[in-house]
Amino acid sequence: MRLAIAQINSLIGDFSGNRKKVRDFTEKAQKAGAELVLFPELALCGYPPMDLLDQDCFAEFNIQSLRLLQRELPQEIACGVGYVNRNVRQGGKALVNAYGIILNGKLAFEQIKTLLPTYDVFDEARNFEPAADWPVFEWKGERIGVAVCEDVWRETETPGTRYVRDPVRELMDRGITLLCVPSASPYYAGKLKVRQRLAGRLSRRGGIPLVYINAVGANDSIIFDGRSFISLGGGAAVLSGAGTKRNKARAFEEDLVLWDSAGARPPAPPEEDPGQEDDPYGVGLSAKELDTLEDALVHGIRDYMVKCGFSRAHLGLSGGIDSALAAYLAVKAAGRERITCFSMPSRFSSQGSRDDAAELAARLGCRYEILPIEDVFGAYLKTLEGVFEGRPFDIAEENLQARIRGALLMGFSNKFDSMLLTTGNKSELAMGYCTLYGDTNGALGPIGDVFKTEVFALCRRINDREGEIIPQAIIDKPPSAELRPNQKDQDSLPPYEVLDKILKAYLFQNLSAGEIARLGHDRALAERIIKTAARAEFKRRQAPPVLKVSPRAFGMGRRMPIARFIYEI
Repeated sequence: MRLAIAQINSLIGDFSGNRKKVRDFTEKAQKAGAELVLFPELALCGYPPMDLLDQDCFAEFNIQSLRLLQRELPQEIACGVGYVNRNVRQGGKALVNAYGIILNGKLAFEQIKTLLPTYDVFDEARNFEPAADWPVFEWKGERIGVAVCEDVWRETETPGTRYVRDPVRELMDRGITLLCVPSASPYYAGKLKVRQRLAGRLSRRGGIPLVYINAVGANDSIIFDGRSFISLGGGAAVLSGAGTKRNKARAFEEDLVLWDSAGARPPAPPEEDPGQEDDPYGVGLSAKELDTLEDALVHGIRDYMVKCGFSRAHLGLSGGIDSALAAYLAVKAAGRERITCFSMPSRFSSQGSRDDAAELAARLGCRYEILPIEDVFGAYLKTLEGVFEGRPFDIAEENLQARIRGALLMGFSNKFDSMLLTTGNKSELAMGYCTLYGDTNGALGPIGDVFKTEVFALCRRINDREGEIIPQAIIDKPPSAELRPNQKDQDSLPPYEVLDKILKAYLFQNLSAGEIARLGHDRALAERIIKTAARAEFKRRQAPPVLKVSPRAFGMGRRMPIARFIYEI
């Protein structure tokens, strides 16, 4: 059987647009000789629909789109597509996460998703009823089983998650010869290897090919990387698409790839040790993975702008490394003619930072404007002089500068319908080293899930790959908010190399201060970092969404109470 994977970028709620993509890609697949074309999970409505599922018309539009597809799709090609359907069984949730195969105008097959994740960014058990059976679709000599996304992740060690049913085993017990896995699997650094190892293990166990169909595109904080593939247990199948031979579909792009299942059955070798990859920048990521991380961030900015209706964006350019990386990514995502950078110097802004910001903007080729804030800052201080009662300069005056800048940037946003990008990194967000209604103002935090050490690594990698796009002075200078004389980040924070390691242990592994100390870190420092991060929750709750590129990002994937006791851990 000749099979096609149609990796598409669905917009949540755009039923007619998504349906057109399904129709167009199916026609292309048939012209290329495909007999079966497979689309990602919930491709008809977009993923994740979240509480749109509470609106009855949302399910109704899904069903209407499915019925229209039955009439619009070409004959003699089977088309697999994901959608929301109503639960026809008695009891339980009203809706199901369904995957159907349309053939010759009929819904010839439907599989409901079984395992409904409730961890990280997922909350599917809130809305969907799980599957009760696992049918097999017979087509062109193959017995095809469908396991929707999480249905193949049962064996992974997800904190707090234990599944009773095993959909893959249920399907293999029914004698399937091909396992199809339509997915909306979010990207994070290293995720592809995790998917491929899991797929290889399942493929070897059943002695059958596994077809992994992943979504592409960015929806709010979540980035889908595509990179669909077919696992033959011992490796990936060779796919054809756009005149080239590949082992997976493109990253962060829509794609159509084809494969012939005739005679392709996986060997059963022992699982290979992938070995240790290079780590040239000291952050646990290879140069290749850093490039992929950069691509993910660019894709996230671009898709967020398009899907939210923005044609231009802007940001504050301080001369520091965070805003430098954000500006580079924004220009790459939207084009230099659509990005405006603002320098907003105060009495504490060094000449070096002013020069570095101007030099970076010149190298990027984007619009660059200077809005000095000294007069506004002076007016604020004069206005507050009485109520401040002659008290010494402290964090109140520091934050006033950030809030003035935030107000100016939001003013430009309102006047020109431009999307404001915040430039804070994950290390700063974790520690609350940011100003509410100041540098947290904006519509999107493109590097809010990137640790400070990774910011440095990305900038070094960009320069190593492309020449000195980011001025070396920006990379070399000690990080500073420049809100008081001679200020440095390390006056308030531990060294970023230490801070980031402790934060990763706390945020990704849920380790306590004692457990982190057993890894070799100072216990008192670990306690301080954990307590500071907990106290800063109120800031993160009011910050813009960030692009998720790690296993656990701030925002919808990490829901913590603001009002709570900071217990000893």
